[in-house]
Amino acid sequence: MHLKWLGHASFELKTGDLILYIDPYAGEYLDKADIILISHAHYDHFSREIVMKIRKQDTTIIGPAEVASQIDGCRTVVEGEEGILEKIKVTIVPAYNTPDAPRPTHAKGTGVGFLIKTEGKTIYHAGDTSFIPEMKNIKADIVLLPVGGTYTMDAKQAAEAAKLINPKIAIPMHYGKIVGTKDDALLFKELVEESEINVKIMELNKWEKL
Repeated sequence: MHLKWLGHASFELKTGDLILYIDPYAGEYLDKADIILISHAHYDHFSREIVMKIRKQDTTIIGPAEVASQIDGCRTVVEGEEGILEKIKVTIVPAYNTPDAPRPTHAKGTGVGFLIKTEGKTIYHAGDTSFIPEMKNIKADIVLLPVGGTYTMDAKQAAEAAKLINPKIAIPMHYGKIVGTKDDALLFKELVEESEINVKIMELNKWEKL
């Protein structure tokens, strides 16, 4: 499979003959989507204009209730659900701010994260979240974790989350556009690689083979 970071928390995944997007907002959108996963309704994770551009007649779109209310044909999901989408298994997991977050703007139940299982590997896209207790139950080979702080985990908290989950690969996200800088990604890399987890700081719009 191949993964492209489009910026912020937006990704494109190619697996087999399928194209999957997560949190369409930043970057260039050149391919039509078979599947679109949207973690929550904040504008920096959900551009309705982009969704309408990349969707096909048979595109599967899933997201929490506030997203589904804005996109015809979007399937509403809640944490704990799992199912097969076009041969890919997707499990919905919690994503929210804890009370000690600098700006707790993500209430529990309004947003989600995703576990995406394909080609024998599981990718965890954490969505907008603090370092939450439920992460102890996450099992993933590849983790995409926010590091920008303010609205999400900062680099140090994300490093603790990565060490708890213990994937093979950890990829920082949610920096460089609204909050956070590449320095946050570099700090995350420094802290996580103490535990021998491989950290990839992805370049914008460049495919990485996973």
